Parts: sequence; structure tokens; C-alpha cells
Amino acid sequence: EFVRLQVLSDRREVGSGRAESTMTRLIAEAKAPARASIELGDVTHHNLKQLKKINTVVLPVSYNDKFYLDVLESGELAKLAYYNDVVVGAVCSRIDTSENMRRLYIMTLGCLYPYRRLGIGTVMVQHILNCVERDGNFDSIFLHVKVDNKGAIEFYKRFGFEIVETKQHYYKRIEPADAHVLQKTLTKKAAAATAAAASQPSSASSPDANQQHVDEQEDAPTGNGPEAVDAGRGIGGARLEAAADANVHNNHSSIQNSTSQQTPPAPEKNR
Repeated sequence: EFVRLQVLSDRREVGSGRAESTMTRLIAEAKAPARASIELGDVTHHNLKQLKKINTVVLPVSYNDKFYLDVLESGELAKLAYYNDVVVGAVCSRIDTSENMRRLYIMTLGCLYPYRRLGIGTVMVQHILNCVERDGNFDSIFLHVKVDNKGAIEFYKRFGFEIVETKQHYYKRIEPADAHVLQKTLTKKAAAATAAAASQPSSASSPDANQQHVDEQEDAPTGNGPEAVDAGRGIGGARLEAAADANVHNNHSSIQNSTSQQTPPAPEKNR
């Protein structure tokens, strides 16, 4: 790069009218960071341990084996987030059919601390929104957020979520124990189709393929130290230790969609 700039400098000295502007452009390109790659991948038996390690570091509660077995059956509703081919976050959701409604419940969504504010959380939430839009038969999406997690609350509000309820003593052995219920109300395609077809001579409503996963969290504090994630290979590498030392938020960490921060390289993924 130095040689290229030196050549351009020499050209300018001999009277090249375009050399100065070209050199300015090259300097700007040299300073610009490389474009980051954010991808989502399936949760499988081969990378389930990576999901467990992410949750151990990010979340203040622990989840039992049944939770992870159910996640394996969740398909598109559970994803690992990769930043430049490194696992740095995850989202797990399930279908809830309680209260005579069909809703999508975001059980966990989080990102390692050094990789927040890079747009990873936005990609995960948008994926969930796309899933319910394609399905078209959900009444709403909802989740629980600790009442003191202002960043997460504001993050979800940008996607149309609203606080609809506050549950007292929702968390065990975690302070504060109260949680807000955030919900985004949806328009069901099936309901709209039924209403539109009501005036037709023959009509039939779309079947509602209900499915429910049981969310059994042990709801106990988990260790945040490096011992909880062994070597951390394939899930952020040395970044895990920094994440463990950072303040642990609730299930839905304040992962903003800014791209202002850059992250040092980390080991490659192990999907």
C-alpha cells in the first residue's frame, strides 16, 4: 500500500491532475474496515454444546436437558448467530398455544458481550419476525425481560413490541425478580382469509397446526467465570472470557443494531 501511494505521489509531482484525488480515495479505502459477515445457522446435535456454552455465558438462568432436546426439534425457530464464521449468539423460540391463542414465545435471545452493537441482535429478531410472517397464523410474539433491562426493552420496542404486563417475582434467585411481558400483536392471515371468504358460496378456514414446546428452565444463577466455557473454541475464542467478566443481563440482552464497533478476529466456527 505504501508503494502504491508513493507512486501516486510521484505522478502528482510530474503534473498528473488526477493523482491527488486517487490517492485520497486509496487512503480512505485503507482506513475502512472489512465488511463483517453475520449469518444464522441451524442448531444440530453437532453444535448443541456451543449453544449451551453461549447460554451459560450470556444468560442468568440455567436450562435443563429437556430444554435443549426441544430446541433441536424447533427447526427455524432456533438459530445460532455467526459473526465472521464464529458462533457469538443464539435465539431459541417455541410455539405457545395457551390462553386459546397461537403465539410465538422467544425463550432466549442473546449475544456475547464483545459482539454486541454490531447488528447481530437485529438479524436474529428479524429472522423470527420473518418466520411468523411466512406462517401467517400467529396471534402475537411475546417474551419476558427483566424490569431493569432498559436497553433490551428499548431494543424490542423498535420492532413494535409493547409492555403488556409485569409479572411479580417471575425470576427465582435473581434480583430484581420482576419481569415485563413484551408483546407484538400480529394479524393472522388465516383470520383475514376466513373473513374475506365469508361472503363466498363455499369457504373453509385454514387448519391451525398447533404445536407446543414445554419450556422447563431451572431458573437458577449460572457461573460466569471462564470455567463455565472451557477453552471456548469455536464460540468467540478468547472473547468468551471477556464476556464472562462483563455484567450478565437477562434472557434478552441489550443487543443494539448499531455497527459502530469492530471485533478482533476469532477462531473459525464449528457448525
